[in-house]
Amino acid sequence: MSLLTPRPYPPEAAQRLAAQGLHPVLARAAAARGICDRSELAHTLSGLLPYGRLSGIREMAEILAEAIAARQRLLVVADYDSDGATACALAIRALREFGADVDYIVPNRFEYGYGLTPEIVEWAAHKRPDIIVTVDNGIASVAGVDAANAKGIRVLVTDHHLPGPSLPPAAAIVNPNQPGCEFPSKHLAGVGVIFYVMAALRAALRDRGEFSAGREPHLARHLDLVALGTIADVVTLDANNRTLVHRGLARIRAGLACPGIQALLAVAGRQARRASTADLAFAVGPRLNAAGRLDDMSLGIECLITDDPDRATALAQRLDQLNRERRGIEHTMQDEAKLRLDAIDVAARASLSLFDPGWHPGVIGILAARVKDRHHRPVIAFAPGDSGELKGSGRSIPGFHLRDALDRIAKQHPDLILKFGGHAMAAGLTVRQVDFARFTEAFEAVAQQGLSPADLERVIPTDGSLAVDDANLDLADLLEPLVWGQGFPPTCFQDTFTVAAQRVVGGHHRKLVLEREGRSFDAIAFFTAEPLPATVHAAYRLAVNEYRGARALQLVLEHWESEPGRTAERDHGPGAQGLMA
Repeated sequence: MSLLTPRPYPPEAAQRLAAQGLHPVLARAAAARGICDRSELAHTLSGLLPYGRLSGIREMAEILAEAIAARQRLLVVADYDSDGATACALAIRALREFGADVDYIVPNRFEYGYGLTPEIVEWAAHKRPDIIVTVDNGIASVAGVDAANAKGIRVLVTDHHLPGPSLPPAAAIVNPNQPGCEFPSKHLAGVGVIFYVMAALRAALRDRGEFSAGREPHLARHLDLVALGTIADVVTLDANNRTLVHRGLARIRAGLACPGIQALLAVAGRQARRASTADLAFAVGPRLNAAGRLDDMSLGIECLITDDPDRATALAQRLDQLNRERRGIEHTMQDEAKLRLDAIDVAARASLSLFDPGWHPGVIGILAARVKDRHHRPVIAFAPGDSGELKGSGRSIPGFHLRDALDRIAKQHPDLILKFGGHAMAAGLTVRQVDFARFTEAFEAVAQQGLSPADLERVIPTDGSLAVDDANLDLADLLEPLVWGQGFPPTCFQDTFTVAAQRVVGGHHRKLVLEREGRSFDAIAFFTAEPLPATVHAAYRLAVNEYRGARALQLVLEHWESEPGRTAERDHGPGAQGLMA
């Protein structure tokens, strides 16, 4: 059961925003998202939080500045997702601009697992680094940092994940979520953290007189990478993150993105001049992630590092091919998961644990997200690992902190989970295959304790009804380019329509003509084989459909019911666009 619920908003804030010149619909939506003054949507770089409020950042900047001056070898150790790839690319680009001797490695998720492990340190040591810089990982790598220290390699940790019980003995740590850090934004992505570290390093180098007049590197040129990594990692878009993304999108639209991002947009059929957060989330991000899921994320990093447009295009085409392979694997796994779920009473459960010996470990996170979206339960999907182990990837729902739930299980059953990590909405873990049933029971028990029946009913927030006169191309053009994402969701309206016509297009999607109050609207419902009823109460977005140079308004249906209050006939969930990736 899903419930369409208009977001509450303070009328006085909406009135103030409208008086300041915002379209009344946008004023209402912004007020519902906590915006009180139009200045909060200005997104100027001068409004970014200062780097000095990040604990450890000045110490790290001084260490890096001294290393550059002494020509010491730096090695960036990256994570294998889009955030890790963009963070690595930004670090490499900026450090080289600063004159550093720097290289990188990115562990293969199937061989080394996550984080700076002792095995990765052993591999890294062959490159004879003086300093290892982690990006988007390392905050829980106590053993790995110990191993590096034993080899005389200093470690600088830049991360944004939650720390474990103890911090690694690194030379310096920058992480807004480490104990004692007073940086107000706790939602920086890994690429955002390294962007701030590079800003502090530039200041340290400036103080040393390293830059001649007019030769100081401009870090803003790398905000396209910050925007991509921030959106792809689905971190909360607080005011600081929205500014970083806004400025990065502005560079992409102006044709100033690195060749890799331009090539990835091109192979996805998206126009850089109209790039949106949805394009980064559902077109560029999945193609970049495909390298880490199926092959080697160094493909993605090389695509983002190169300044050669031809090389960028070749790498983007390879990433696009990998993403097509990923989609095929994912669709097969979804079908297999559905068979398993059809055999149980999902409504009677508070959680779902799934395993198949043929599932791909690089795709189980996507599978967990799809199942979670459809059934609104915390889900963990498992695939075979090494030596009789299972690797699991989980996704959660509001009100259920997944990492804390795994921590509770680990305390209650000390021998059950071999290792785990993550945050509130996503986590990973390893268990023995023989313990899958035990884990399923333990996870269900914790979910039953932590979730109420109301928590297990999906609430779909909307921005209420949209007046027919406001449903137009001008409003779609106004809304589409704004910074939307996690914690600042795109506008979505709810109204009742008559379905005047419908047909299948592209083999998977349903093209519609909807009528309301005497007006007709072109609409589309993605990945919908079954016909819609004659009347629907729908949640929908305004979109711009551009075809052969003509631009027109199109409604994108996210969810619908045959009548208000009845069980949904179809619920795309938040992943509807993601299925198109």
